Amino acid sequence: MSGSMETSDTTEETYTDEEFDMRLSKILDVSFMVGLSGICFLGITGNGLVIWFVAFKMKKTVNSVWFLSLAFADFTFCLFLPLTITYFALDYHWPFGTFICKLSQFALFLNLSASVLQLTVISIDRWMSVVFPVWCRNHRTVRLAVKVVLALWIISFLSNVPYFIYTDTDTETDTDTYSVNDTIVICYSDRSMDSVQVIIRFIILFIIPFTIIIFCYTVIFLRIQKNRRVTSTKPYKVIAAVIISFFICWFPYHVFSIMISYKMIDDLWPEIFIGYFISTLLAYSNSCVNPLLYVFIGQNFKQKFWSAIKSGFERVFTEDTNLTDPNRHRFLPDHVISQM
Repeated sequence: MSGSMETSDTTEETYTDEEFDMRLSKILDVSFMVGLSGICFLGITGNGLVIWFVAFKMKKTVNSVWFLSLAFADFTFCLFLPLTITYFALDYHWPFGTFICKLSQFALFLNLSASVLQLTVISIDRWMSVVFPVWCRNHRTVRLAVKVVLALWIISFLSNVPYFIYTDTDTETDTDTYSVNDTIVICYSDRSMDSVQVIIRFIILFIIPFTIIIFCYTVIFLRIQKNRRVTSTKPYKVIAAVIISFFICWFPYHVFSIMISYKMIDDLWPEIFIGYFISTLLAYSNSCVNPLLYVFIGQNFKQKFWSAIKSGFERVFTEDTNLTDPNRHRFLPDHVISQM
């Protein structure tokens, strides 16, 4: 009798644990989708405005090349987020086929890589402008900047080809969400490849860039301190914001990715997965932070940007005098007047 009661208690406890895990997983999925949707909207809007302004309203300069490349990487990254949101909304069912599965994974990591490398290039460029002003005045040209951007994108492309090769789809039965006879299609990356890639990503996309960014802005900070003519605290705030935002956005993501890839989650399932979801949102949110931090924060850019927006609205809403001039017909050909 006691054995039967013990079995019943164990079954009830197991059921409760499984129910808790399913509820927690559903809450995380919904929260993740909401977060991704916000990042997608803000990223497409913010980076889209930057692309429009830099491409059509700004004079071509080295900085405009950097900002255009950065905004394009973040904008393209956000364009592929709806596929991930759909995947979560359908309870991890991938309805888009194998090629789109490969392309989406490749595009996400390609643009993440390009964005991080572009941030590193911007830091190096600012450092060189401060340390080697004469060389920059003679050799820092738009043509050179375009070549650097092309090299940056080629490196990002080649380093992420494995995601296209080793990402695939597979069919499996999901007994939790679907009936026994129903199957779902999952989009996944090969685990052995992923375990290698997370280490490579951590070194190439965090350790090296963060070290370079720290070095560059430390030198800039020291040079600004020596310049007694600089009384504003804004340069210091910008430097602090760049370093802190890069660390907060990327360090947790790489740490949790390594922990999950190497299965360091035996006794910490809820904590690790909650941390992974939050850290992924932080990493993805970098695509929204970049336009604010690197573009809109510049006073000249802000003034020119809002001036362009204002003039655009004025052109749209200003009444055309030709349309309201009662004497305008006298300047029009007779055949046009007859059709009016």
